[in-house]
Amino acid sequence: MARILIVDDEPSLVTLLTYNLKKSGYEVYSQNDGHNIIETIKDKQIDLILLDVMLPDQNGVEITRDIRAAKIDVPIIMVTALDEEVDKIVGLEIGADDYITKPFSPREVIARIKAVLRRFEHGQKRQEESDNIQTYGNLAIDYDKMAVQLNGENVKLTPKEYELLTYMAQREGRVLDRETILHGVWGYDYGGPDTRMVDMHLSHLRDKVENDPKHPVMLKTVRGMGYRFENPEKAED
Repeated sequence: MARILIVDDEPSLVTLLTYNLKKSGYEVYSQNDGHNIIETIKDKQIDLILLDVMLPDQNGVEITRDIRAAKIDVPIIMVTALDEEVDKIVGLEIGADDYITKPFSPREVIARIKAVLRRFEHGQKRQEESDNIQTYGNLAIDYDKMAVQLNGENVKLTPKEYELLTYMAQREGRVLDRETILHGVWGYDYGGPDTRMVDMHLSHLRDKVENDPKHPVMLKTVRGMGYRFENPEKAED
């Protein structure tokens, strides 16, 4: 039974979500702010956090940053009443796994939770089964340590950026459209969130793993089709 932590200061929303999540078989905890959230995550062995962006003292973006700084990779779904691109970008960039905008239905929340947990569990399984380091030109991916180096220097990726990179690298040479990437990395069925989320993450990832992000040699754009990962060591002159 997965353990969900709701962090929201709206009692009526917490009550609604708690009822529906428990009905769906989840163990649910809640708090109205980010106070002692690191301890809560560890003590309750939380599997996923529903985190409101707008909280009274410390906002959700700051809380997410603190969780990731503590090296805790628990999946986080940001909940926001602000339907603005900048809020989504900031949350996802610092390590949130997904976002959902109010108002929403309990069914939508549960679907998102299932998708994120499924993606997270599959990612962990892939890491447990892997025991090698793969190199792609000047880029090295350690699948055991979930670590990435570029030109011998450690690269700091968010959990989602790391999964996106490994997903594409493991499908080297294949053209992947945005819907396929959204399904494979985020776990959504087709027709899910805006596929611009894929473009945004690819752009941030290029900034971190390409020597020249404006002229990428690994994360290639295939115009009108999607993206392809190429190994520079195998590229033709």
